[in-house]
Parts: sequence; structure tokens; C-alpha cells
Amino acid sequence: MSVVVLRALGIGDLATAVPALRGLRAAFPTAPLALAAPAWLAPMAELTGAVDRVIPLSGLAAPPRDVAPPAVAVNMHGNGPQSHRVLAALKPQRMLAYQIREFPDGPQWKEDEHEVLRWCRLLAWYGIESHPGDLALRVPAARAGQTDVTIVHPGSKSPQRRWPAHRFAEVARRLSADGQHVVITGSPDERELALSIGRDAGLPEERVLAGHTDLGAMAALVATARLVVCGDTGTAHLATGYGVPSVVMFGPVPPSRWGPPAGRAQHRALWHPTAHGPALLEVTVPEVLAAVADVLSIRPDRSAAVRAVSPRSG
Repeated sequence: MSVVVLRALGIGDLATAVPALRGLRAAFPTAPLALAAPAWLAPMAELTGAVDRVIPLSGLAAPPRDVAPPAVAVNMHGNGPQSHRVLAALKPQRMLAYQIREFPDGPQWKEDEHEVLRWCRLLAWYGIESHPGDLALRVPAARAGQTDVTIVHPGSKSPQRRWPAHRFAEVARRLSADGQHVVITGSPDERELALSIGRDAGLPEERVLAGHTDLGAMAALVATARLVVCGDTGTAHLATGYGVPSVVMFGPVPPSRWGPPAGRAQHRALWHPTAHGPALLEVTVPEVLAAVADVLSIRPDRSAAVRAVSPRSG
């Protein structure tokens, strides 16, 4: 018996699926659990503590031919039909998914649902229990070279979710002036943006880590960080997973869909819905700095973060 889960997306998408993945792990404790996702997410999959292996899948391409038909296939990618068909091609004995005309079994999709609750509700419909607050990630075995840093992460896959660079630079400059060890992170494609922000903030170039940290190293950096300041990105979800104080600027998608869990005071989601322009631009530098002061005044609870070397331990 085996279980295959489709979640061929990014860091934040995988992080929001952690409670559901752990629910599946508990429901099928002896079954190998494979995640169909981009190969570069393998380090993140290990940090969930629920996944045995990653089936490399780019987007919604056809799965590799050597994947044996699973006993259970779970669509945590979307509400189909393309994602449903990818899993159906594996010829599973049973498929858990949101209902569409081609696949009438399953609950109805809710467009405005929080992404964590979405996948927990899917499993609940099939009688599988999961806990939405179970978002903690395992601490990587390999630790980052720097600890207790303040991470300023200005990038995002979507330009609409990028807070203005000059505002990030001002925040980085002010936090550095306050004595915090600020580093600028990002993907290789965001290195020029990060370098520009670092220069405007008066930081030495060695503080710009964008393009120099793979996913495992980034997770280790966040796990030991003092603070994370970013937009609605995967880095924000890493901060949630490690209980690291964070200030996250949201727009155009509200935090009610992708934000940190309610009731965790060390995470602050800044969001100003407005009819006058993009909500993200309504977030100001003074507001971010005030939120930083608030979250740093709270002693973070990192007890939920799990130390482990293998995904089946602990």
C-alpha cells in the first residue's frame, strides 16, 4: 500500500499543506508516502516529517512512468480538472479530491478558504483527522553559518506581492541602525534587487545573501533567525513553521487566505484593504517598524519546531 500526494507548487504551498500531510501520515502510518512536486522542494518535504520521497513533477506534467499505482492518491494541488487527471493517470485504487463534474466524489471547493484549512477539510470529509495548527517544521540537521540574524526578504514570484524596494531599504537601514544584524535574502533572480536594497540601506555586500542560499540553507537561516520581515512569500511560511517573529506585508491576497495562524502574537500580518489602490502600498515604513517592535517584545515559542534527521523519526 502506498500514498501519493500532488502538491506541485512552491515553498508556501507546501508549508500550508503540512498539517494535512501529517494527518495522512497518522492515518496510514506504515504506508510509503510520496509527494509529487518539483524536485527542488525535496529538502522542504523532508522538513515536514511526513514525506518519504518526492516524485519529481514539474507543474502538472504527466508523472514519471515508473510510479506504481498507489492505494490512495490525494489532490492537494487544486480543484481540477488538470490536477485530478494527473493523479487519475496513476490509476490509484482510491482518490481523495475536491469534487468536479468528472470526479463527483468529495467536498465542494470554497474559493475564500484559508489554504491550511482547505486541505484539512478535504481530509476530514474522508474521515481523516488533521490539526490546522500543526505547522511546525523540523529544524535542518545542517545549521546555518549565521544565527540570530534579522532577515529582510524583499522578493516574490508575483510582482503584485512585492512591497516597494525603497521601503524595504529604509526598514533594513533603520533595523541595522538599531543594532540588528540585517541580511537581505532572495533567489538568484532577485540578487540585483537585493544588492540595490543593501546598498541603499548602507549594508556591506556580504550581508546580501540573495542567490547564495539554497532551500535547505534558507530554512536553517530562518530557523535560527531573530526576525523575518517580508511580503507574502514562502519565507513568511518558514518563519511561521519555526515560530520566528515575523512581520509580513499582504496584498493583493489577504492574510485570511494565506496568513499566519490567528492567536500567534509573534507573527504580524499587515493588510489594508482599500478601494483607492493596491492594499500592499497602504502599508507604511513606520507601521512595519512599529510591528517589528511589538513582535520582538514577545518571547517567541519555538517549542513546536522539531529536531530530526530523517522524515520518519520523532
